[in-house]
Amino acid sequence: MSSKEYILQNIKRNIKTRLDKPKMDVLGIQFDNLLLQFVDICKAVGGDARILEKQDDVNRLIKELYPQAQSIGSNLPEITISTFNPDDLDDPHLLNGTDLAIIKGEVGVAENGCIWIPQNVVHKALYFISEYLVIILDRTKLVNNMHEAYRTIESNDSGFGIFISGPSKTADIEQALVVGAHGPKGLTVILI
Repeated sequence: MSSKEYILQNIKRNIKTRLDKPKMDVLGIQFDNLLLQFVDICKAVGGDARILEKQDDVNRLIKELYPQAQSIGSNLPEITISTFNPDDLDDPHLLNGTDLAIIKGEVGVAENGCIWIPQNVVHKALYFISEYLVIILDRTKLVNNMHEAYRTIESNDSGFGIFISGPSKTADIEQALVVGAHGPKGLTVILI
């Protein structure tokens, strides 16, 4: 028997009254305008967010935002400016050198500007190895807070998903903010 099991058994043995787990309905923070709140917070965490009126313009906008990008990976059928489909690669090491990855987000959270990304590509390394990341997000998929987000997300077959908020950043090194230390240097959310 492990120490943990021993302690838990002793606690159970010495509890005289058992109480049911309380029922809690946590509403969390609410916003009057989810779209504007989400855009503002995305910018506050170091990223960018653009509202696109017509989905047809998404390729033009991305090209304008990242004109220097040569190696552009995306498996989204509506992205015509990609130079390769990351799902066609057998080895995730071949993703090294990706200038821009364009992926799809499922849920955006206005409270903190994060986006739920289930694994929709063969190699999840794409989310972290690219120099810059663009997330396409349906603006009707915005929620107020993390409580609502967790109620809406579904697990997928891969068992992997991640919330991403802004570009990679750390302030561990001499208390100086370093952007792009562990992932993309920049992140843009395009709300369609």
